[in-house]
Amino acid sequence: MRQSSVIARRVAAASVCLVLASGAAACGPEDSDAASGDDAKPKKGGTLRVLNSEPQTDFDPARLYTSGGGNVPSLVFRTLTTRNREDGAKGTEVVPDLATDTGKASKNATVWTYTLKKGLKYEDGSPITSADIKYGIERSFAAELSGGAPYLRDWLIGGADYQGPYKDKGEKGLDSIETPDERTIVFRLNKPEGEFPLLATQTQFAPVPKAKDKGSKYEEHPVSSGPYQVVENENDGERITLKRNPHWSRETDEERFAYPDRIDVRSGLDPSVVNQRLSASTGADAAAVTTDTNLGPAELSKITGDKKLAARVGTGHFGYTDYIAFNPKVKPFDNPKVRQAIAYAVDRTSVVNAAGGSSLAEPATTFLPEQKAFGSTGHDHFPAGKTGNPAKAKKLLAEAGYKNGLKVTLTHSSTKVGRGNPETAAALQDALKKAGITVSLKGLEDNKYGDVIHSVKDEPGFFLTGWGADWPSGGPFLAPIFDGRQIVRDGANFNTGQLDDPAVNKEIDEINKLTDLDEAAGRWGALDEKIGKQALVVPLTHPVYKRLYGKDVRNIVISDWTGVLDISQVAVK
Repeated sequence: MRQSSVIARRVAAASVCLVLASGAAACGPEDSDAASGDDAKPKKGGTLRVLNSEPQTDFDPARLYTSGGGNVPSLVFRTLTTRNREDGAKGTEVVPDLATDTGKASKNATVWTYTLKKGLKYEDGSPITSADIKYGIERSFAAELSGGAPYLRDWLIGGADYQGPYKDKGEKGLDSIETPDERTIVFRLNKPEGEFPLLATQTQFAPVPKAKDKGSKYEEHPVSSGPYQVVENENDGERITLKRNPHWSRETDEERFAYPDRIDVRSGLDPSVVNQRLSASTGADAAAVTTDTNLGPAELSKITGDKKLAARVGTGHFGYTDYIAFNPKVKPFDNPKVRQAIAYAVDRTSVVNAAGGSSLAEPATTFLPEQKAFGSTGHDHFPAGKTGNPAKAKKLLAEAGYKNGLKVTLTHSSTKVGRGNPETAAALQDALKKAGITVSLKGLEDNKYGDVIHSVKDEPGFFLTGWGADWPSGGPFLAPIFDGRQIVRDGANFNTGQLDDPAVNKEIDEINKLTDLDEAAGRWGALDEKIGKQALVVPLTHPVYKRLYGKDVRNIVISDWTGVLDISQVAVK
Protein backbone atom coordinates (compact mmCIF):
# COMPACT_ATOMS: atom_id res chain seq x y z
CA MET A 1 0.00 0.00 0.00
CA ARG A 2 1.62 3.16 -1.04
CA GLN A 3 3.67 4.00 2.04
CA SER A 4 0.59 4.09 4.26
CA SER A 5 -1.00 0.78 4.68
CA VAL A 6 -1.24 -1.45 7.76
CA ILE A 7 -0.19 -5.05 7.22
CA ALA A 8 1.89 -7.51 9.33
CA ARG A 9 3.11 -10.61 11.20
CA ARG A 10 3.14 -12.54 14.47
CA VAL A 11 2.56 -11.46 18.06
CA ALA A 12 5.57 -11.13 20.40
CA ALA A 13 7.95 -14.03 20.68
CA ALA A 14 7.17 -14.20 24.39
CA SER A 15 3.55 -15.20 23.99
CA VAL A 16 1.31 -18.13 24.74
CA CYS A 17 -1.96 -19.08 23.09
CA LEU A 18 -5.07 -20.66 24.51
CA VAL A 19 -7.70 -22.14 22.25
CA LEU A 20 -11.18 -20.90 22.98
CA ALA A 21 -14.25 -23.07 22.81
CA SER A 22 -15.10 -21.38 19.51
CA GLY A 23 -11.84 -22.62 18.04
CA ALA A 24 -10.26 -19.19 17.78
CA ALA A 25 -6.86 -18.60 19.28
CA ALA A 26 -6.50 -15.94 21.93
CA CYS A 27 -2.89 -14.89 22.44
CA GLY A 28 -1.32 -12.67 25.02
CA PRO A 29 2.12 -11.98 26.46
CA GLU A 30 3.56 -14.65 28.67
CA ASP A 31 3.86 -13.95 32.43
CA SER A 32 0.96 -11.47 32.32
CA ASP A 33 -0.75 -11.51 35.69
CA ALA A 34 -3.26 -8.84 34.72
CA ALA A 35 -5.91 -11.50 34.38
CA SER A 36 -6.34 -15.15 35.20
CA GLY A 37 -9.05 -17.79 35.38
CA ASP A 38 -12.56 -16.76 34.35
CA ASP A 39 -11.51 -13.12 34.34
CA ALA A 40 -9.20 -13.83 31.39
CA LYS A 41 -11.95 -15.32 29.22
CA PRO A 42 -13.43 -12.96 26.64
CA LYS A 43 -17.01 -11.98 27.43
CA LYS A 44 -19.66 -9.80 25.88
CA GLY A 45 -20.28 -6.33 27.25
CA GLY A 46 -18.60 -3.10 28.21
CA THR A 47 -17.12 -0.25 26.21
CA LEU A 48 -13.83 -0.42 24.32
CA ARG A 49 -12.02 2.89 23.97
CA VAL A 50 -9.66 3.51 21.04
CA LEU A 51 -7.00 6.20 21.58
CA ASN A 52 -5.37 7.33 18.33
CA SER A 53 -3.21 10.15 17.07
CA GLU A 54 -4.66 10.26 13.54
CA PRO A 55 -8.41 10.94 13.11
CA GLN A 56 -10.43 8.36 11.20
CA THR A 57 -11.23 10.82 8.39
CA ASP A 58 -13.20 9.94 5.27
CA PHE A 59 -15.35 7.34 7.02
CA ASP A 60 -16.93 6.37 3.72
CA PRO A 61 -16.18 2.92 2.24
CA ALA A 62 -15.48 4.49 -1.16
CA ARG A 63 -12.81 6.85 0.17
CA LEU A 64 -11.03 4.56 2.62
CA TYR A 65 -7.71 3.03 1.57
CA THR A 66 -7.63 -0.13 3.65
CA SER A 67 -6.38 -3.68 3.45
CA GLY A 68 -8.29 -6.60 4.84
CA GLY A 69 -11.17 -4.20 5.51
CA GLY A 70 -9.21 -1.98 7.87
CA ASN A 71 -9.50 -2.00 11.66
CA VAL A 72 -12.16 0.41 12.91
CA PRO A 73 -13.86 0.47 9.46
CA SER A 74 -14.07 -3.33 9.52
CA LEU A 75 -16.46 -3.08 12.46
CA VAL A 76 -19.00 -1.22 10.29
CA PHE A 77 -18.26 -2.33 6.74
CA ARG A 78 -18.24 -5.97 5.68
CA THR A 79 -16.75 -6.84 2.30
CA LEU A 80 -16.91 -9.76 -0.12
CA THR A 81 -13.77 -11.23 1.46
CA THR A 82 -11.68 -10.28 4.47
CA ARG A 83 -8.52 -11.21 6.33
CA ASN A 84 -8.44 -14.30 8.50
CA ARG A 85 -8.63 -13.00 12.10
CA GLU A 86 -5.90 -15.20 13.59
CA ASP A 87 -2.40 -14.70 14.97
CA GLY A 88 0.71 -15.09 12.87
CA ALA A 89 0.93 -16.59 9.40
CA LYS A 90 -2.66 -17.91 9.48
CA GLY A 91 -3.71 -14.26 9.60
CA THR A 92 -2.37 -13.62 6.09
CA GLU A 93 -5.03 -15.83 4.54
CA VAL A 94 -7.97 -14.33 2.70
CA VAL A 95 -11.34 -15.76 3.78
CA PRO A 96 -15.00 -15.23 2.84
CA ASP A 97 -16.93 -12.40 4.49
CA LEU A 98 -20.22 -11.47 2.80
CA ALA A 99 -19.52 -14.12 0.16
CA THR A 100 -19.77 -17.87 0.59
CA ASP A 101 -16.20 -18.35 -0.62
CA THR A 102 -13.22 -16.32 -1.83
CA GLY A 103 -14.52 -16.31 -5.39
CA LYS A 104 -14.70 -18.62 -8.37
CA ALA A 105 -12.32 -17.71 -11.19
CA SER A 106 -12.52 -18.41 -14.88
CA LYS A 107 -9.69 -20.44 -16.39
CA ASN A 108 -7.62 -17.33 -17.16
CA ALA A 109 -8.62 -15.40 -13.99
CA THR A 110 -10.34 -12.62 -15.95
CA VAL A 111 -13.83 -13.41 -14.64
CA TRP A 112 -14.58 -13.70 -10.91
CA THR A 113 -17.96 -14.82 -9.55
CA TYR A 114 -19.20 -14.46 -5.97
CA THR A 115 -22.33 -15.71 -4.22
CA LEU A 116 -23.57 -13.88 -1.14
CA LYS A 117 -24.46 -15.71 2.06
CA LYS A 118 -28.12 -16.02 2.97
CA GLY A 119 -29.61 -13.85 5.69
CA LEU A 120 -27.32 -10.82 5.35
CA LYS A 121 -28.90 -7.62 6.71
CA TYR A 122 -28.16 -3.93 7.19
CA GLU A 123 -28.59 -2.14 10.51
CA ASP A 124 -32.24 -1.37 9.63
CA GLY A 125 -33.02 -5.02 8.95
CA SER A 126 -33.25 -4.67 5.16
CA PRO A 127 -31.48 -7.35 3.07
CA ILE A 128 -28.02 -6.86 1.58
CA THR A 129 -28.04 -7.63 -2.14
CA SER A 130 -25.48 -8.02 -4.89
CA ALA A 131 -26.81 -4.79 -6.45
CA ASP A 132 -25.76 -2.95 -3.28
CA ILE A 133 -22.19 -4.20 -3.65
CA LYS A 134 -22.16 -3.23 -7.33
CA TYR A 135 -23.40 0.25 -6.42
CA GLY A 136 -20.89 0.58 -3.57
CA ILE A 137 -18.06 -0.15 -5.99
CA GLU A 138 -19.40 2.16 -8.69
CA ARG A 139 -19.70 5.15 -6.37
CA SER A 140 -15.99 4.75 -5.54
CA PHE A 141 -15.31 5.92 -9.12
CA ALA A 142 -16.92 9.32 -8.45
CA ALA A 143 -14.37 12.14 -8.32
CA GLU A 144 -15.89 13.53 -5.11
CA LEU A 145 -15.38 10.16 -3.38
CA SER A 146 -11.81 9.49 -4.49
CA GLY A 147 -9.14 8.21 -2.12
CA GLY A 148 -9.64 4.47 -2.13
CA ALA A 149 -7.43 1.84 -3.74
CA PRO A 150 -7.01 2.50 -7.51
CA TYR A 151 -6.96 -1.11 -8.71
CA LEU A 152 -10.57 -1.40 -9.86
CA ARG A 153 -10.12 1.50 -12.25
CA ASP A 154 -7.24 -0.43 -13.84
CA TRP A 155 -8.64 -3.95 -13.62
CA LEU A 156 -12.33 -3.70 -14.53
CA ILE A 157 -13.29 -3.54 -18.19
CA GLY A 158 -14.41 0.03 -18.81
CA GLY A 159 -13.10 1.18 -15.46
CA ALA A 160 -10.59 3.66 -16.86
CA ASP A 161 -13.34 5.83 -18.36
CA TYR A 162 -16.14 5.34 -15.83
CA GLN A 163 -16.96 8.43 -13.71
CA GLY A 164 -19.33 6.97 -11.13
CA PRO A 165 -23.12 6.75 -10.73
CA TYR A 166 -23.69 10.48 -10.12
CA LYS A 167 -22.68 11.19 -13.73
CA ASP A 168 -24.09 7.95 -15.12
CA LYS A 169 -27.33 9.22 -16.68
CA GLY A 170 -28.30 5.84 -18.06
CA GLU A 171 -28.10 4.33 -14.54
CA LYS A 172 -26.65 1.14 -15.99
CA GLY A 173 -23.41 1.43 -14.13
CA LEU A 174 -20.35 -0.56 -15.12
CA ASP A 175 -21.21 -3.33 -17.58
CA SER A 176 -18.22 -5.28 -16.27
CA ILE A 177 -20.02 -5.80 -12.93
CA GLU A 178 -23.04 -8.05 -13.41
CA THR A 179 -25.73 -8.97 -10.86
CA PRO A 180 -27.84 -11.72 -12.44
CA ASP A 181 -29.73 -12.18 -9.17
CA GLU A 182 -29.80 -10.77 -5.63
CA ARG A 183 -27.04 -13.08 -4.37
CA THR A 184 -24.69 -13.27 -7.37
CA ILE A 185 -22.13 -10.74 -8.55
CA VAL A 186 -19.73 -11.20 -11.48
CA PHE A 187 -16.62 -9.14 -12.27
CA ARG A 188 -15.11 -9.03 -15.75
CA LEU A 189 -11.48 -7.92 -15.86
CA ASN A 190 -9.36 -6.67 -18.73
CA LYS A 191 -6.42 -8.85 -17.68
CA PRO A 192 -5.79 -11.91 -15.49
CA GLU A 193 -5.71 -11.12 -11.78
CA GLY A 194 -5.27 -14.15 -9.55
CA GLU A 195 -5.18 -11.94 -6.46
CA PHE A 196 -8.67 -10.51 -6.97
CA PRO A 197 -9.87 -12.15 -3.69
CA LEU A 198 -7.24 -10.10 -1.84
CA LEU A 199 -8.43 -6.90 -3.50
CA ALA A 200 -12.01 -7.79 -2.52
CA THR A 201 -11.06 -7.14 1.13
CA GLN A 202 -10.91 -3.38 0.41
CA THR A 203 -13.85 -1.32 1.72
CA GLN A 204 -14.86 -0.38 -1.83
CA PHE A 205 -16.46 -3.86 -1.84
CA ALA A 206 -18.77 -2.95 1.07
CA PRO A 207 -22.47 -2.78 0.15
CA VAL A 208 -24.15 0.63 -0.03
CA PRO A 209 -27.95 0.85 -0.45
CA LYS A 210 -28.54 3.35 -3.26
CA ALA A 211 -31.61 4.84 -1.57
CA LYS A 212 -29.53 5.75 1.50
CA ASP A 213 -26.57 7.24 -0.37
CA LYS A 214 -26.00 10.91 0.48
CA GLY A 215 -22.86 11.40 -1.59
CA SER A 216 -20.05 13.10 0.31
CA LYS A 217 -22.25 13.25 3.44
CA TYR A 218 -22.75 9.49 3.54
CA GLU A 219 -19.75 9.16 5.88
CA GLU A 220 -21.67 10.96 8.64
CA HIS A 221 -23.90 7.92 9.03
CA PRO A 222 -22.95 5.09 6.67
CA VAL A 223 -25.37 2.17 6.72
CA SER A 224 -23.76 -0.68 8.63
CA SER A 225 -23.33 -4.19 7.29
CA GLY A 226 -21.01 -5.14 10.17
CA PRO A 227 -21.43 -5.79 13.90
CA TYR A 228 -21.50 -2.10 14.84
CA GLN A 229 -23.30 0.99 13.58
CA VAL A 230 -22.28 4.64 13.80
CA VAL A 231 -23.95 6.60 16.60
CA GLU A 232 -21.97 9.80 16.04
CA ASN A 233 -19.04 11.04 14.00
CA GLU A 234 -17.69 14.36 15.25
CA ASN A 235 -15.04 16.69 13.82
CA ASP A 236 -14.30 14.56 10.77
CA GLY A 237 -13.44 11.38 12.63
CA GLU A 238 -11.93 12.81 15.83
CA ARG A 239 -14.71 11.21 17.87
CA ILE A 240 -16.58 8.20 16.54
CA THR A 241 -19.02 6.28 18.70
CA LEU A 242 -20.26 2.87 17.63
CA LYS A 243 -22.98 0.66 19.12
CA ARG A 244 -24.15 -2.82 18.27
CA ASN A 245 -25.93 -3.44 14.99
CA PRO A 246 -28.98 -5.44 16.19
CA HIS A 247 -29.35 -7.14 12.80
CA TRP A 248 -25.77 -8.38 12.53
CA SER A 249 -25.56 -12.12 13.03
CA ARG A 250 -22.58 -14.16 14.15
CA GLU A 251 -24.06 -16.98 12.09
CA THR A 252 -23.18 -15.12 8.90
CA ASP A 253 -19.87 -13.70 10.20
CA GLU A 254 -17.27 -16.18 11.37
CA GLU A 255 -14.48 -13.58 11.58
CA ARG A 256 -15.69 -10.88 13.98
CA PHE A 257 -16.49 -11.61 17.62
CA ALA A 258 -17.85 -8.14 18.52
CA TYR A 259 -17.55 -8.58 22.29
CA PRO A 260 -17.92 -4.94 23.51
CA ASP A 261 -21.34 -3.29 23.53
CA ARG A 262 -19.87 0.04 22.41
CA ILE A 263 -16.70 1.33 20.75
CA ASP A 264 -15.54 4.86 21.60
CA VAL A 265 -12.85 6.16 19.19
CA ARG A 266 -11.00 9.31 20.27
CA SER A 267 -8.37 10.67 17.91
CA GLY A 268 -6.25 13.73 17.33
CA LEU A 269 -4.20 12.96 20.44
CA ASP A 270 -0.48 13.54 20.77
CA PRO A 271 1.31 10.15 20.53
CA SER A 272 2.97 10.70 23.90
CA VAL A 273 -0.45 11.32 25.45
CA VAL A 274 -1.80 8.10 23.93
CA ASN A 275 1.05 6.08 25.41
CA GLN A 276 0.84 7.84 28.78
CA ARG A 277 -2.86 7.08 29.08
CA LEU A 278 -2.44 3.45 28.02
CA SER A 279 0.48 3.07 30.44
CA ALA A 280 -1.49 4.51 33.38
CA SER A 281 -4.53 2.46 32.35
CA THR A 282 -6.85 4.22 34.80
CA GLY A 283 -10.61 4.65 34.62
CA ALA A 284 -12.03 4.15 31.13
CA ASP A 285 -8.48 3.92 29.75
CA ALA A 286 -8.08 0.51 31.39
CA ALA A 287 -10.28 -0.79 28.56
CA ALA A 288 -8.42 1.11 25.82
CA VAL A 289 -6.26 0.22 22.81
CA THR A 290 -4.57 2.12 19.99
CA THR A 291 -4.49 1.23 16.32
CA ASP A 292 -1.93 3.78 15.15
CA THR A 293 0.48 4.81 17.93
CA ASN A 294 3.76 2.99 18.43
CA LEU A 295 5.99 3.04 21.45
CA GLY A 296 9.26 4.89 20.93
CA PRO A 297 12.76 3.91 22.12
CA ALA A 298 12.58 6.02 25.30
CA GLU A 299 9.17 4.62 26.22
CA LEU A 300 10.30 1.06 25.56
CA SER A 301 13.34 1.47 27.82
CA LYS A 302 11.04 2.45 30.69
CA ILE A 303 8.63 -0.39 30.02
CA THR A 304 11.37 -3.02 29.93
CA GLY A 305 11.93 -2.71 33.66
CA ASP A 306 8.23 -3.01 34.51
CA LYS A 307 7.07 -6.61 34.19
CA LYS A 308 3.36 -5.84 34.39
CA LEU A 309 3.58 -3.04 31.86
CA ALA A 310 5.75 -5.09 29.51
CA ALA A 311 3.05 -7.77 29.58
CA ARG A 312 0.67 -5.25 27.99
CA VAL A 313 2.76 -4.62 24.88
CA GLY A 314 1.60 -6.20 21.64
CA THR A 315 4.23 -6.84 18.97
CA GLY A 316 3.58 -7.03 15.25
CA HIS A 317 5.52 -6.86 12.01
CA PHE A 318 4.30 -4.67 9.19
CA GLY A 319 4.82 -5.72 5.58
CA TYR A 320 6.99 -2.73 4.78
CA THR A 321 10.58 -2.13 3.65
CA ASP A 322 12.73 0.96 4.12
CA TYR A 323 15.41 1.13 1.44
CA ILE A 324 17.97 3.06 -0.53
CA ALA A 325 16.81 3.84 -4.06
CA PHE A 326 19.04 4.60 -7.04
CA ASN A 327 18.24 6.42 -10.25
CA PRO A 328 20.55 4.65 -12.76
CA LYS A 329 20.13 7.51 -15.22
CA VAL A 330 22.17 9.74 -12.88
CA LYS A 331 25.95 9.30 -12.69
CA PRO A 332 27.73 7.53 -11.01
CA PHE A 333 24.73 5.32 -10.22
CA ASP A 334 24.49 4.23 -13.84
CA ASN A 335 27.42 1.94 -12.99
CA PRO A 336 26.14 -1.27 -11.31
CA LYS A 337 29.43 -1.67 -9.43
CA VAL A 338 28.91 1.67 -7.70
CA ARG A 339 25.46 0.55 -6.57
CA GLN A 340 26.88 -2.78 -5.42
CA ALA A 341 29.67 -1.03 -3.53
CA ILE A 342 27.14 1.01 -1.58
CA ALA A 343 25.18 -2.16 -0.81
CA TYR A 344 28.33 -3.76 0.64
CA ALA A 345 29.22 -0.64 2.61
CA VAL A 346 25.91 -0.40 4.49
CA ASP A 347 26.17 -0.92 8.26
CA ARG A 348 22.76 -2.36 9.09
CA THR A 349 23.39 -2.37 12.81
CA SER A 350 23.74 1.41 12.78
CA VAL A 351 20.72 1.72 10.48
CA VAL A 352 18.61 -0.40 12.85
CA ASN A 353 19.76 1.75 15.76
CA ALA A 354 18.83 4.88 13.83
CA ALA A 355 15.35 3.45 13.33
CA GLY A 356 14.90 3.03 17.09
CA GLY A 357 16.82 -0.15 17.85
CA SER A 358 16.22 -3.86 17.38
CA SER A 359 12.87 -3.66 19.20
CA LEU A 360 11.48 -1.39 16.50
CA ALA A 361 13.29 -2.49 13.34
CA GLU A 362 14.84 -5.59 11.80
CA PRO A 363 17.68 -5.62 9.24
CA ALA A 364 16.54 -6.28 5.67
CA THR A 365 18.48 -7.80 2.77
CA THR A 366 15.45 -8.58 0.58
CA PHE A 367 13.02 -6.09 -0.89
CA LEU A 368 10.11 -8.37 -0.06
CA PRO A 369 9.36 -8.57 3.68
CA GLU A 370 10.26 -11.83 5.37
CA GLN A 371 6.70 -13.06 5.99
CA LYS A 372 5.85 -16.30 4.19
CA ALA A 373 2.91 -14.74 2.34
CA PHE A 374 5.26 -12.44 0.41
CA GLY A 375 7.40 -15.33 -0.81
CA SER A 376 10.76 -13.90 0.24
CA THR A 377 13.67 -16.27 -0.39
CA GLY A 378 15.86 -14.70 2.30
CA HIS A 379 18.65 -14.01 -0.22
CA ASP A 380 21.52 -11.59 0.35
CA HIS A 381 23.30 -10.78 -2.91
CA PHE A 382 25.73 -8.33 -1.29
CA PRO A 383 26.52 -9.77 2.16
CA ALA A 384 27.84 -6.95 4.30
CA GLY A 385 27.50 -8.65 7.66
CA LYS A 386 26.11 -6.73 10.60
CA THR A 387 28.40 -3.72 10.24
CA GLY A 388 29.21 -3.50 6.53
CA ASN A 389 32.03 -4.68 4.33
CA PRO A 390 34.06 -1.56 3.38
CA ALA A 391 36.93 -3.62 1.91
CA LYS A 392 34.65 -5.27 -0.64
CA ALA A 393 33.05 -1.89 -1.36
CA LYS A 394 36.42 -0.28 -2.03
CA LYS A 395 37.38 -3.11 -4.39
CA LEU A 396 34.20 -2.63 -6.43
CA LEU A 397 34.71 1.14 -6.52
CA ALA A 398 38.21 0.63 -7.91
CA GLU A 399 36.81 -1.68 -10.59
CA ALA A 400 34.27 1.00 -11.41
CA GLY A 401 37.05 3.56 -11.90
CA TYR A 402 36.90 5.22 -8.49
CA LYS A 403 40.02 3.86 -6.79
CA ASN A 404 40.36 7.13 -4.87
CA GLY A 405 36.74 7.05 -3.74
CA LEU A 406 33.90 9.31 -4.83
CA LYS A 407 31.53 11.99 -3.59
CA VAL A 408 27.75 11.63 -3.73
CA THR A 409 24.63 13.33 -2.36
CA LEU A 410 22.00 11.41 -0.39
CA THR A 411 18.51 12.95 -0.46
CA HIS A 412 16.27 12.26 2.53
CA SER A 413 13.31 13.62 4.44
CA SER A 414 14.13 16.27 7.04
CA THR A 415 11.40 15.02 9.38
CA LYS A 416 12.32 13.13 12.54
CA VAL A 417 9.95 10.23 11.95
CA GLY A 418 8.99 7.94 9.12
CA ARG A 419 10.75 6.96 5.95
CA GLY A 420 14.07 8.51 5.01
CA ASN A 421 14.66 10.14 8.39
CA PRO A 422 17.80 12.18 9.17
CA GLU A 423 19.13 9.62 11.65
CA THR A 424 19.18 6.87 9.03
CA ALA A 425 20.83 9.22 6.53
CA ALA A 426 23.55 10.11 9.06
CA ALA A 427 24.18 6.42 9.84
CA LEU A 428 24.66 5.70 6.13
CA GLN A 429 26.94 8.71 5.78
CA ASP A 430 29.23 7.33 8.49
CA ALA A 431 29.24 3.78 7.08
CA LEU A 432 29.97 4.81 3.50
CA LYS A 433 32.84 7.04 4.64
CA LYS A 434 34.70 3.90 5.72
CA ALA A 435 34.49 2.67 2.12
CA GLY A 436 35.88 5.92 0.69
CA ILE A 437 32.50 7.35 -0.26
CA THR A 438 31.96 10.91 0.93
CA VAL A 439 28.24 11.53 1.35
CA SER A 440 26.65 14.99 1.46
CA LEU A 441 23.20 14.95 3.02
CA LYS A 442 20.31 16.82 1.44
CA GLY A 443 17.28 16.97 3.70
CA LEU A 444 13.97 18.15 2.25
CA GLU A 445 10.70 19.05 3.97
CA ASP A 446 8.43 16.01 3.68
CA ASN A 447 6.01 17.29 1.01
CA LYS A 448 8.86 18.59 -1.15
CA TYR A 449 10.76 15.36 -0.58
CA GLY A 450 7.80 13.30 -1.79
CA ASP A 451 7.34 15.47 -4.87
CA VAL A 452 11.02 15.17 -5.82
CA ILE A 453 11.57 11.43 -5.35
CA HIS A 454 8.32 10.54 -7.17
CA SER A 455 9.08 12.70 -10.21
CA VAL A 456 10.82 11.06 -13.18
CA LYS A 457 12.11 14.49 -14.17
CA ASP A 458 13.44 15.54 -10.74
CA GLU A 459 14.33 12.19 -9.16
CA PRO A 460 17.77 12.32 -7.53
CA GLY A 461 20.37 9.62 -8.08
CA PHE A 462 20.61 8.43 -4.46
CA PHE A 463 17.82 8.71 -1.88
CA LEU A 464 15.90 7.04 0.93
CA THR A 465 12.32 5.82 0.68
CA GLY A 466 10.05 2.94 1.66
CA TRP A 467 7.17 0.77 0.46
CA GLY A 468 4.31 -1.08 2.14
CA ALA A 469 1.97 -3.72 0.79
CA ASP A 470 -1.72 -3.23 0.00
CA TRP A 471 -2.16 -6.88 0.98
CA PRO A 472 0.27 -9.64 2.02
CA SER A 473 1.64 -10.66 -1.36
CA GLY A 474 4.62 -9.92 -3.55
CA GLY A 475 2.38 -8.47 -6.25
CA PRO A 476 1.60 -5.04 -4.76
CA PHE A 477 5.24 -4.88 -3.65
CA LEU A 478 7.11 -5.69 -6.85
CA ALA A 479 4.79 -4.49 -9.63
CA PRO A 480 4.60 -0.77 -8.71
CA ILE A 481 8.38 -0.60 -8.15
CA PHE A 482 9.73 -2.75 -11.00
CA ASP A 483 7.07 -3.07 -13.72
CA GLY A 484 8.17 -0.82 -16.58
CA ARG A 485 4.57 -0.25 -17.66
CA GLN A 486 3.92 1.45 -14.33
CA ILE A 487 6.50 4.18 -14.88
CA VAL A 488 4.57 7.45 -14.64
CA ARG A 489 6.30 10.28 -16.48
CA ASP A 490 3.81 13.05 -15.77
CA GLY A 491 2.69 12.20 -12.22
CA ALA A 492 3.63 10.24 -9.11
CA ASN A 493 6.11 7.56 -10.17
CA PHE A 494 7.17 4.75 -7.82
CA ASN A 495 9.37 2.75 -10.19
CA THR A 496 12.40 4.58 -8.80
CA GLY A 497 14.95 2.60 -10.81
CA GLN A 498 12.85 3.20 -13.96
CA LEU A 499 13.28 -0.48 -14.76
CA ASP A 500 11.51 -1.56 -17.95
CA ASP A 501 12.68 -5.11 -18.53
CA PRO A 502 10.40 -7.13 -20.87
CA ALA A 503 11.31 -10.35 -19.02
CA VAL A 504 10.33 -8.85 -15.66
CA ASN A 505 7.10 -7.42 -17.09
CA LYS A 506 6.23 -10.77 -18.62
CA GLU A 507 6.88 -12.66 -15.38
CA ILE A 508 4.62 -10.25 -13.49
CA ASP A 509 1.86 -10.99 -16.01
CA GLU A 510 2.40 -14.74 -15.69
CA ILE A 511 2.24 -14.65 -11.88
CA ASN A 512 -0.92 -12.53 -12.02
CA LYS A 513 -2.64 -15.42 -13.82
CA LEU A 514 -2.15 -17.71 -10.82
CA THR A 515 -5.08 -18.26 -8.48
CA ASP A 516 -3.03 -20.53 -6.23
CA LEU A 517 -1.62 -17.89 -3.88
CA ASP A 518 1.04 -20.20 -2.44
CA GLU A 519 2.38 -20.90 -5.92
CA ALA A 520 2.25 -17.20 -6.69
CA ALA A 521 4.22 -16.40 -3.52
CA GLY A 522 7.03 -18.69 -4.64
CA ARG A 523 7.18 -16.98 -8.02
CA TRP A 524 7.17 -13.49 -6.46
CA GLY A 525 10.05 -14.50 -4.21
CA ALA A 526 12.05 -15.81 -7.14
CA LEU A 527 11.40 -12.60 -9.08
CA ASP A 528 12.52 -10.49 -6.11
CA GLU A 529 15.75 -12.49 -5.98
CA LYS A 530 16.32 -12.03 -9.72
CA ILE A 531 15.71 -8.27 -9.67
CA GLY A 532 17.81 -7.89 -6.53
CA LYS A 533 20.98 -8.79 -8.43
CA GLN A 534 20.75 -5.46 -10.27
CA ALA A 535 21.12 -3.49 -7.03
CA LEU A 536 18.49 -0.96 -8.05
CA VAL A 537 17.55 -0.75 -4.39
CA VAL A 538 19.33 -1.58 -1.14
CA PRO A 539 16.89 -2.92 1.50
CA LEU A 540 17.65 -1.52 4.94
CA THR A 541 15.03 -2.42 7.54
CA HIS A 542 11.59 -3.88 8.12
CA PRO A 543 9.66 -2.07 10.90
CA VAL A 544 8.32 -3.65 14.09
CA TYR A 545 5.19 -2.42 15.84
CA LYS A 546 5.17 -2.13 19.63
CA ARG A 547 1.85 -0.97 21.04
CA LEU A 548 0.39 -0.80 24.52
CA TYR A 549 -3.12 -1.84 25.47
CA GLY A 550 -5.14 -1.32 28.65
CA LYS A 551 -5.07 -3.70 31.60
CA ASP A 552 -8.72 -4.69 31.14
CA VAL A 553 -8.35 -5.66 27.47
CA ARG A 554 -8.64 -9.35 26.62
CA ASN A 555 -8.25 -11.61 23.59
CA ILE A 556 -5.25 -10.03 21.90
CA VAL A 557 -4.92 -11.13 18.27
CA ILE A 558 -2.14 -9.71 16.04
CA SER A 559 -1.81 -11.22 12.60
CA ASP A 560 0.74 -11.23 9.82
CA TRP A 561 -1.73 -9.21 7.74
CA THR A 562 -2.10 -6.12 9.92
CA GLY A 563 0.65 -6.27 12.55
CA VAL A 564 -1.63 -4.52 15.04
CA LEU A 565 -4.25 -5.57 17.56
CA ASP A 566 -7.47 -6.61 15.83
CA ILE A 567 -10.38 -4.69 17.37
CA SER A 568 -12.92 -7.21 16.06
CA GLN A 569 -11.46 -9.84 18.40
CA VAL A 570 -11.03 -7.74 21.55
CA ALA A 571 -13.05 -8.11 24.74
CA VAL A 572 -12.98 -5.89 27.81
CA LYS A 573 -13.22 -6.90 31.44
